[in-house]
Amino acid sequence: MNGAVVMESKTNKKVFWGALASGLLALGILLVSFGVSGVAYAVPIAGVGDFYVEFDKLEGKGYKFYPKLGETSSSDAAPQGTNIIDTLTIDNLKLYKDFQVGGEWIRVKIQASKPVQISGLQHDAGLIEANAKFQNLALKENNSTDWTKQFEQTSSTITLENAKLKTHYLFQETINMAGMKLTVEKIDKK
Repeated sequence: MNGAVVMESKTNKKVFWGALASGLLALGILLVSFGVSGVAYAVPIAGVGDFYVEFDKLEGKGYKFYPKLGETSSSDAAPQGTNIIDTLTIDNLKLYKDFQVGGEWIRVKIQASKPVQISGLQHDAGLIEANAKFQNLALKENNSTDWTKQFEQTSSTITLENAKLKTHYLFQETINMAGMKLTVEKIDKK
């Protein structure tokens, strides 16, 4: 090996489970407070790596999209797009994140059984799969030295159906999530 040092690392399961339990407890307290009041204000979800958002239908007003490079769990500058929607309603919302722990997979999932109402949404995604409809859709180029400002898409309304979004950042000024449920479970992921 010519003096090279080979280092092996292992995840300390005791520390990992303690950190996961603390995080879930804090998330549970936060979500219970949402359940009591039904409304959350200024809710950012970021820094947990890729997570997925799925829903049956989204209806929004005041839509804007622009490209960017943003941070993910594996890169400081991954290509993605920012979606901004002024107000929206989502039917059958599910958010989830999968963690590999040893040889097993664990899924943390938040879902709402009733329509979710959101204002002031900012969402950064690496992938959006959906059936989309827009009203007053405009695609526009701008003269700028900043490539993120050279292109934008706007529409007065947006409707997405049967959607799955690979998400890197999510922020809402307010969210009303009636019928919310949080689960942490082992999953069979192959």
